[in-house]
Amino acid sequence: MTISLKGLTKGVTAAALVLAALPATAKEFKLGLITPPPHVWTKAAEAFGAELAEKSGGEHSVTVFPARQLGNEAQMLQQLQTGALDMAFMTVAEVSNRVPNMGAFYAPYLANDMTHAAAILRSDTAKGMLDVLPQEAGVVGVGYGSAGMRQILSRGEVNSAADLSGVKLRITPFDPILDFYNLLGSAPTPMPLPAVYDALANGQVDAIDMDVELINVLKYYEHADTLLISNHMMFPMVGLISARVYAGMSDEDKAMVSELMAKHVDTTLDAYIEKSPAWTDKLNTVGITVHTVDAEYFGDVMGKWEEIWAAKAPSLPDLRKTADATK
Repeated sequence: MTISLKGLTKGVTAAALVLAALPATAKEFKLGLITPPPHVWTKAAEAFGAELAEKSGGEHSVTVFPARQLGNEAQMLQQLQTGALDMAFMTVAEVSNRVPNMGAFYAPYLANDMTHAAAILRSDTAKGMLDVLPQEAGVVGVGYGSAGMRQILSRGEVNSAADLSGVKLRITPFDPILDFYNLLGSAPTPMPLPAVYDALANGQVDAIDMDVELINVLKYYEHADTLLISNHMMFPMVGLISARVYAGMSDEDKAMVSELMAKHVDTTLDAYIEKSPAWTDKLNTVGITVHTVDAEYFGDVMGKWEEIWAAKAPSLPDLRKTADATK
């Protein structure tokens, strides 16, 4: 029997379409993070991978790549969009660079403390903000975690907010926190985590915006004189799946992967609620000056920040209402 080239081409095309339509089978997923191996996020990612392997009967597995092994967050987000990376635990900060509405989470003093932050992040209001991510960022958001609350660690004395004016201060590179420190009169300096210790040691930066976990674990306090326990912003994380990868999963796998990832991302909230007091207490024993401050310390910065972000983040009023209702 003779098969024409045209017929063969049609057959190959039809077969390819059938294969493309079939649900994804066994898969070794890649999950990227910027956090070091001992970090709460990395441990949660590893626990997610272990449970997924167990619940799928070994059909699926997750290889975790911590400490920026797959690039910085902007690079990993691009990989998620193309499907080159399957999953990530990523700061909401990076996502807000693509979806400005997510910047609402960084409203100064939206949350009073880590317990309050967890309640906000578990709310229907917060979860509803994930709905647009497939269309606007090419990712599926399954739920929120956290890296605790933001504090300020300085090489010099800080007795008032005015002492932060002109100070070169390391930040995570995203607009909400950049605006906060610009309004404060500081010189915000974006810098990746691996560079922070040496930069603080050699005076490349004068202060850093950081959480108490990393101030402890990475010993940033060794090159500092003053710590402001300000809790001025929460710092949420989001569990992400590539929308391209997600579209190729069976309905059963979509449910299993999403539910398990959401579960383990959520455990980071409880971890920070439990551990933050001990981390904070330890920093009172390392020989630096510790001041506890509140919103009044920063004067009119909060109001000015709200003016800037009211137009950029339409979910901000609803998030504020949710915050008030969950106090």
